[in-house]
Amino acid sequence: MKTISTACPRNCYSSCSFNVKVQEGKVVGIEPHPSNQATPEGVCLKGLAYLERSNSPDRLLYPLRKNKERNTFERISWDEAVDEIAAKLRFFKDEFGPHSVLFYAASGMAGMLNAFSTKFWKAFGGATTTYGNLCWPAGLEAVRLTLGSNEHNAPWDLANSKLIVLWGKNAAETNIQQMIPIQQAQEHGALVVVIDPRRTETATKADLHIPINPGTDAALALGIAKYLIGTRQIDQGFIDEHVLGFQAFAQSLETYTLDFVAAETGVPVPVIKYLAELMGNVQPMTIVPGYGMQRFSNGGQTIRCLLALQILTGNIGKSGGNFHYANLQSYVFDEIKEPATYYPNATTDGLFRRSIPTARLGEEMLAQTAPALKMAWVERGNPLTQNPDTNTVKQAFEKLDFCVVVEQFMTDTAQLADIVLPAKNMFEQTDIIGSYWNPYVQLKPKVCEPQGEVKPETDIYYQLAKKLDFDEQLIGEACLQPGDKNAVEYLKEQLNRFPELSWDRLTEGPLLADSHKQIVFQDLQFNTPSGKIELLSESALENWSVAALPSYEPLQEKSSKVYPLMVLSPNTKNRIHSQFGNLKQIEAVAGEMFVYMHPEDAAKRNINSEDKVRIFNERGEIHMKARVDAGIKKSCISIFNGLWHHEGCVNFLSKGRETDMGHGTAFHDNCVELEKL
Repeated sequence: MKTISTACPRNCYSSCSFNVKVQEGKVVGIEPHPSNQATPEGVCLKGLAYLERSNSPDRLLYPLRKNKERNTFERISWDEAVDEIAAKLRFFKDEFGPHSVLFYAASGMAGMLNAFSTKFWKAFGGATTTYGNLCWPAGLEAVRLTLGSNEHNAPWDLANSKLIVLWGKNAAETNIQQMIPIQQAQEHGALVVVIDPRRTETATKADLHIPINPGTDAALALGIAKYLIGTRQIDQGFIDEHVLGFQAFAQSLETYTLDFVAAETGVPVPVIKYLAELMGNVQPMTIVPGYGMQRFSNGGQTIRCLLALQILTGNIGKSGGNFHYANLQSYVFDEIKEPATYYPNATTDGLFRRSIPTARLGEEMLAQTAPALKMAWVERGNPLTQNPDTNTVKQAFEKLDFCVVVEQFMTDTAQLADIVLPAKNMFEQTDIIGSYWNPYVQLKPKVCEPQGEVKPETDIYYQLAKKLDFDEQLIGEACLQPGDKNAVEYLKEQLNRFPELSWDRLTEGPLLADSHKQIVFQDLQFNTPSGKIELLSESALENWSVAALPSYEPLQEKSSKVYPLMVLSPNTKNRIHSQFGNLKQIEAVAGEMFVYMHPEDAAKRNINSEDKVRIFNERGEIHMKARVDAGIKKSCISIFNGLWHHEGCVNFLSKGRETDMGHGTAFHDNCVELEKL
């Protein structure tokens, strides 16, 4: 039996290091890898479920073609699959141009080899691609505009905080490794505050839980800022030396009285004052915002408002004093780490690509002309579940002439494909990954041969390039020769610039690049136009047409008499979005999925726990059982993100809408009504 060091490539804060036990070419065990200071206790339940995920009888192991008459999938050979796909690509390109093909890739598996997907489509002559992101770009842009870069202190430094404010973040379920330094801080006397419309698992471990009306977080932050400034509980010396726009910001807060903020947020005045007093007097403080909060239409400005509190109190560049949003320090191989103002049809590689916003995927797919979309290629994503406005996305995919999906399981998106190609799992190809919280660069080695007839995506693109008659030079530039040996050689070349990240050392475990900073901004240097922290950002106004100062803008969609309930769609510890929920091990632990609602809202509709209900608005409807829960804010309901269509996919209810900056996706401006069936 072999023990091999590896790392989880899922779209998750933790990116856990772990050891796998391999016997006779099969993964048979998973153990912690304590050399990673960020994830010393090992993987979560999902990580343990890799054993089942890899060996599941439901895993796709062979190419499949849809029999449209029977609406079933039938096994075909790789030669048949590649021949048909190449013929379709050649036909659509010749008849309508390369932009008649949509290339859609999401974040289902991280890795440097994913770059070959883009290289292939560039060599093909371009394609229609997507811009923006379903996850975090509003907050990324907000932090970049203010501090100049997205980085935060080492995760374990959180143990040195005396006040930790988890603002819209449920770390106990979505970033479980972060709870280790939080609990260490608590053991040394730190106070932990959770601000969240739900009483989450994290809230139960906190010293104070503050329920808030969804989408009003910026108003609360600005009210606290006004109070801190008015009572002189700010670090004026730090502000005078390092902050641009303080006076203008202070003057902009005139209307944010405690009474106004309380009415807007649903947080009582005494609680607002108490929280402000904590922030003004307990040092050092760290604010940890969650990603869900910046998925409202006002998400970017909200993050700027929260960050302002960190700045006013001088908690920048200190051990234990930091703003933990995103840490891109491990992205050492990326030429551009930070989000930039994005002009959808301009690229840096000299090749025109037509791009459409992923936030409005369905409607924009349908709107394309000259040429209209004829074909889609989908990999590392499940847009029929994860993108907003599912009914429109479904309509757009059904309108296509041809669709290819590369997948491990028969997802909702795969069900609509004409050809489904089996995707590799994390153990079947070597790659290198970074993380957006965990600061390590990590090797994810191949530990076993692909099952069935599974091929890595790089091998699939190589076969397609040969079938499309790419010349040898183009194949050499755009494709990776089949075989893990070639993947290893490519990755070693990328490591040449970083002697500290040697291949041999990476095989033993995770490594920190020499550029890594344990305490960021300690030198008080900021990569902004002024060289200072910018509360006043002209770039925010110029690039995004939002206020130059942090501001509160009410949500674009608010509750009404027709649709009085706001939908919260948080992540659950049992899934990474739509991944893992189909596994028997996860189903056994998670149980049935419910819509959660406040007792008063349930009583008003004569609904009891376990009753089947209809949740609806003008965009769609879903049916599922209700669970009455006093831990959710009144006039809100909660449905976990990532449920498949048959379970109650919340995106049947959401609108395709962008955030105020960064081309993010405003899932959460979303109101519904609910009735008993």
